[in-house]
Amino acid sequence: MLSNKTRVWLVCSALLVLLSASPVWSQKEKAKEQKEYTGTPVLWTQPTDITTRNLLLGAGGEAMKPDIRQITFIEQKEGGYSTKYRVRDAAGNEWIAKIGKEAQPDTAANRLLWALGYETEIAYLFPALTIEGKGKFENVRLEARPKDVKRTGNWKWEENPFKGAPEFQALKIMMVMINNWDMKDENNEILASKSEGTDGTLRYIISDLGGSFGKTGGIISRSRNKPSDYVKATFIEKVKGNDIDFKYSGKNKKLFENLTTADARWLSNLLGQLSDEQIKDAFRAANYSPEEVDQLSQAFKERITELANVGK
Repeated sequence: MLSNKTRVWLVCSALLVLLSASPVWSQKEKAKEQKEYTGTPVLWTQPTDITTRNLLLGAGGEAMKPDIRQITFIEQKEGGYSTKYRVRDAAGNEWIAKIGKEAQPDTAANRLLWALGYETEIAYLFPALTIEGKGKFENVRLEARPKDVKRTGNWKWEENPFKGAPEFQALKIMMVMINNWDMKDENNEILASKSEGTDGTLRYIISDLGGSFGKTGGIISRSRNKPSDYVKATFIEKVKGNDIDFKYSGKNKKLFENLTTADARWLSNLLGQLSDEQIKDAFRAANYSPEEVDQLSQAFKERITELANVGK
């Protein structure tokens, strides 16, 4: 017959074993989950229809637009600068609602990247949206969370399958073109199709582009979603031989070293296919005012011209 003291000792010992083992099991389960989603990494696909792409609707087109007749709150998402809620629309589809200053630049940048063939989120901005239980908000970006898509983790700017490739070099230049100073790995996601399993496509995207269309700089001097700052900001500081020095002073500054005139030409060939109306549509999709649409699109077009003239 075990004494009470012995029973207590045995229970405590068992609990200690379980607690010490749980991190190990957690790591094993995490590794198992990551292994389930392997496949072909894709960052960019050669677009054959740049001139006809609809930048008002973006990657999801008309078919993926949320049904906003009823938006139901599910939970609040922690972390990041903006307030974010997971919500469900009237059709039963789930979205991440981003509220605040980052919603507009995030949407416009998303459209411009998608237009050039980069993998992006499926997102739409609504000038006014009511979220049941939370209230009515202005300029809410809804980002799709399809049931058949698995978010498998982050990819790194300094370590990825595309390092040195023309499309990756051009992506970095695009970050300077839109003045995205928030260049951290946590903003990058790898998406996998659950139906494709282990032999499918791994889509490398920049999920958060909210720190754009202001000016780069330090904690105090940088800005987001400030067209007046974006219009005045310097894009290219100087060209030395085949190397370009871009005006950038945000996070991860070293990423913008060793960008060349060849990289600029590669991107310029894509950007040059966009019409003035398509560029304006990227900003219209983000609900900028007509005056801001003109300011932002003109500044962006000037950067396209600047890029095209590099090395001439």
